Amino acid sequence: MDLDELLWAGADAQARALRDGTVTAPDLLEAVLRRADEVNPRVNAFRVVYTEAARAAAVEAQRRLDAGERTPLLGVPVAMKDDLDVAGDVTTGGGLPQLPPASQDSEVAARLAAAGAVLVGKTLLPDRGLWPFTETLTYGATRNPWDLGRSTGGSSGGSGAAVAAGIVGAATGSDGGGSVRIPAAACGIFGLKTSRGLVPSEPLAGRWHGLTVVGPLGRRVADAAAMLEVLTGEPGYLSAAETDPGPLRIALSWRTPLGNPVIEKQRKRAVLETADRLRALGHQVDVTNPALGVAPASQFFVRYHRAITDDVAALPHPEWLEARTRGMARLGSRFSDRVLARMRAAEAGLQETMAEFFTRYDVILQPALVLRQSRVGRYHGRGALQTLAGASMEIPYFPTWNVLGLPVAAVPVGFDAGGLPMGVQLVGPALSEQRLLSLSGQVERAHPWVNRRPVV
Repeated sequence: MDLDELLWAGADAQARALRDGTVTAPDLLEAVLRRADEVNPRVNAFRVVYTEAARAAAVEAQRRLDAGERTPLLGVPVAMKDDLDVAGDVTTGGGLPQLPPASQDSEVAARLAAAGAVLVGKTLLPDRGLWPFTETLTYGATRNPWDLGRSTGGSSGGSGAAVAAGIVGAATGSDGGGSVRIPAAACGIFGLKTSRGLVPSEPLAGRWHGLTVVGPLGRRVADAAAMLEVLTGEPGYLSAAETDPGPLRIALSWRTPLGNPVIEKQRKRAVLETADRLRALGHQVDVTNPALGVAPASQFFVRYHRAITDDVAALPHPEWLEARTRGMARLGSRFSDRVLARMRAAEAGLQETMAEFFTRYDVILQPALVLRQSRVGRYHGRGALQTLAGASMEIPYFPTWNVLGLPVAAVPVGFDAGGLPMGVQLVGPALSEQRLLSLSGQVERAHPWVNRRPVV
């Protein structure tokens, strides 16, 4: 496999090639840097590319490989969302830098470095990571490699674009209301929202009142599994991705806390076809819904908005933020500590409901994005409430699982008539990542998506 082909093969295939000695870490990195130079001006995935630091890391990774060392990502180029610290660089959170360069790596960056992954650069996100699209006044719009006039989703939109465009085989994201799964669905790649507490995410841990976790995005299921092994320090995820799960009981759930949303016809059909594919793979699929009621919606609304308020309050220059970010912070300030505490305490009842549901079912199947990827600039110039109302229509199936802290896989399942990716979500009980990787890997082997590439 030549270097250009290896870029599209994903992080796990790159790691295998490095271990086999068919490519060196410095040569692979140079191919990645050439691809970034070619493509990033069009898709705008990266805020910064660490060219010289990455070259030094690749040389060190090759030394470790030559010495016989092995890790799931040793020598593999990866990208990191710009909401976690990398020593010596600012962390922008999608806007103008407000704090000095970090004095030390975040835990995620430290674990990637320790495993010998080669950090190529930091990827773009919306201002403070608030939106399911990636466009800012500071850095411009991140564009979907499948259609440069369309959104990558958000908030991990830069990471999604970097993977989908064949620049890197895996990248980190964070998910407080769908922010790993939305870009995965929008860009036709695999993403995994992890269980609350599985991946150490300092300084994000606790910042969004239990909503936000760090998770991987990759071209293939194995790419995310390899990154998860590094981020958790635990083996077993890669082998799970390569092993069929055996027959599972799967609930096809159409209901959200606010009812049954409008779903674009092709995307609804894709969910139904996925259910049929799962049945053909030997799984039981029933149409049924967890009895959660409306409570997850109110819990998310309060926790999300208070998270924005608290985040903004900690910044030295809130006046540098976008106007709609400041508007969201004002909205969240209406929720007192007492209201927030009541919402956090009420989660226990929802957890009990889901624990009972998961005695009867192993996995929940739901839609991902319900509408076509929005056009770049759709929300430009709109205020906080207009943006919130419009964007919320696109993502009704995502926030519930942040409230509950459950793992969710975002799986590509095809393309619409316009050539845009479509996807589904697979939800499992807490700490069932291996089950979700196993099921997702089985789906991928039966219906591979990696061979189709965007022309960008």
